[in-house]
Amino acid sequence: MSATIHQRDAVPASHRKRLRYLASAALIALIGTLISATAFAAPANAAAPGPKDTTAVLFSWTWNAIARECTDNLGPAGYGYVQTSPPQEHVQGAEWWTYYQPVSYKIESRLGTRAEFKAMVDTCHAAGVKVIADAVINHMSGKSGGGTGWAGSSFQHYDYPGIYQSQDFHSCRRDISNYQNRTEVQECNLVNLSDLNTSSSYVQGKIAGYLNDLVSLGVDGFRIDAVKHIAASDMQGIMSKVNDRARLYVVQEVIRANEPIQPEEYTSYGDIHEFAFARKLKEAFGGGTINWLVTGSGIGPSWSGFLPQANAAVFVDNHDTERNGETLSYKDGATYDLAQIFTLAWNYGSPSIHSGYQFSDKEAGPALAGNGKVVDPVCGQNGWTCKHAQTNIENMVGFRNATSGTAITNTWTNGSSAIAFGRGDKGFVAINRGGSLTRTFQTSLPAGAYCNVIVGLPTSSGCSAGGVVTVNAAGQFTSAVDANQAVALHVGAKAGQGGTDPGTDPGTNPGAGDLTVYYSTSKGWSAYNVHYRVGSGAWTTAPGVGMAAACTGWVSKTITGGASGITAAFNNGSGTWDNNGSKDYALSGAVATVNGGVVGSTNPCGTTQPTTTATVYYATGWATANIHYRVGSGSWTAVPGVAMTAACTGWKVKTIELGGSAGLTAAFNNGSGSWDNNGGSDYAIGSGPVKVSNGTVTPGNPCS
Repeated sequence: MSATIHQRDAVPASHRKRLRYLASAALIALIGTLISATAFAAPANAAAPGPKDTTAVLFSWTWNAIARECTDNLGPAGYGYVQTSPPQEHVQGAEWWTYYQPVSYKIESRLGTRAEFKAMVDTCHAAGVKVIADAVINHMSGKSGGGTGWAGSSFQHYDYPGIYQSQDFHSCRRDISNYQNRTEVQECNLVNLSDLNTSSSYVQGKIAGYLNDLVSLGVDGFRIDAVKHIAASDMQGIMSKVNDRARLYVVQEVIRANEPIQPEEYTSYGDIHEFAFARKLKEAFGGGTINWLVTGSGIGPSWSGFLPQANAAVFVDNHDTERNGETLSYKDGATYDLAQIFTLAWNYGSPSIHSGYQFSDKEAGPALAGNGKVVDPVCGQNGWTCKHAQTNIENMVGFRNATSGTAITNTWTNGSSAIAFGRGDKGFVAINRGGSLTRTFQTSLPAGAYCNVIVGLPTSSGCSAGGVVTVNAAGQFTSAVDANQAVALHVGAKAGQGGTDPGTDPGTNPGAGDLTVYYSTSKGWSAYNVHYRVGSGAWTTAPGVGMAAACTGWVSKTITGGASGITAAFNNGSGTWDNNGSKDYALSGAVATVNGGVVGSTNPCGTTQPTTTATVYYATGWATANIHYRVGSGSWTAVPGVAMTAACTGWKVKTIELGGSAGLTAAFNNGSGSWDNNGGSDYAIGSGPVKVSNGTVTPGNPCS
């Protein structure tokens, strides 16, 4: 929900909604309207289409920064969606809540222009990420004296020229005082925000027109704000007018409380954010006793007051709750991170990962330029938390994708502060909220060498950090799980894979009969897909399946059963194809390479030996960058560390001798007091060329 939090919190908990009593004639009319509307409703897209059902909520991020993030982090990590802040014109001001006070439906705001929004959507699509927009449709502004909006539109509290006039708002025109009264909740003002008469066909048409404008720009769905304050029948009237409805993913904010209006009233129109889930996570992880989350069938639809699996959207926090203390937040440090890891590993609901900025004043907005626009977010600068790109959270998105559709198995607890569970034979996670723990865990994983994705990912020679975890033939592994830490393994992150993308490829290591296709990145595309068929079978759905970075200059994809022969073409996801001059490529064997139209059969990434250096590339806008580090468990360099040199545009570089160590621990700074220490956790960096960008460590040379 929106508006100023301190005003909303002032509403006593006891003053909640009372069922509205309708005259019989009005009730009959309402029932008739519902029946008519329902008969012509397009189906809701209940639950985000899997397996990529995780949404990165980039709160207050500019359109240009979201576009960059889709390419650099969200797409490679396997996020299915990115959620934007409300894109419409809003009131002026520095506070965070300005976006939630519309003054027109122009796509112009302090986050960017209409053209920038469209470019962002297109860029994210090219990276394999869908876009949902936060839509504020219950109300307009809360400015009693009116004013001028961000894009120059003049307005009064109940008059928005060219859009709404006084008759288009509910007549109550005072703040909600009794949340037990359904009529008040849905017809009076939420903290002075002018409440639209959403039962009016004219208003419904205007709102739908705004949503359809966003659909025309390519958005893939909406997070709809303050839905509790809109009657379910009004939501039906609005959504029935939205174009391409069946394609869109919709998630609604309906805060569960001991009130007449409940989330279950709105499940016909899309998913619902289940606030009870976030509250229970705070109770468990905040209190240090987490075993009850996995007892029996565990937290989810079997618990009283929880939505069914098909309707639930889950989260650890959002922009409201991180300010009002209802849930955990980034301020809770490792406790918060463990709750995010649990949410991504557990099999209830479609998760959203909130990623905003640090604040001490809960009204404060993000860093602004002199012209009032939000400064493009960069991780490590201006207080941006970048939780979505933090290694232990981002890598768990790949875990979630790899384990999609599997049941909870091999559950274990110590009766209090430590838990572990599997996801079928695809993944396993252990989470420790207490003191240091070492034990042998029973899993259903295939035997093999795995990377702990909490700290690292596969490289061609092992794992980028954390060492190798070996699962024996009985499905067991022994590992230490330090206090407030976790271990997570999955079949898409086996040690030495060195090119399988855990965000998009839940498969295992190539086996007999499989074909690994390597494609040269010399074309400079921002994304690479292979569109293929095995033998004379069916083609993949265009544009095919994503290929992942394998080594410098190459991407790869392992195709099950492809060794006997496939027909393939390649593309960038945006209409540019390499189909071998319309002849397609005939590929077979265990390895096939395609480079400039030439087909080969030698693995271009080879079998490398562990290197004795780490070449660290750091993405930054700082004029000067230093790396402060220690090799293995050795001594730290003297602050501020060692100067890095320019590598290519946007990147600094430093090569560090590792001796016999597997890697180093590092933080970065500009020599003037600004630090990037990975949210206090520092960075774990392995050998070879390694990129550190927006809080994420990945192998590779960005300048090659």
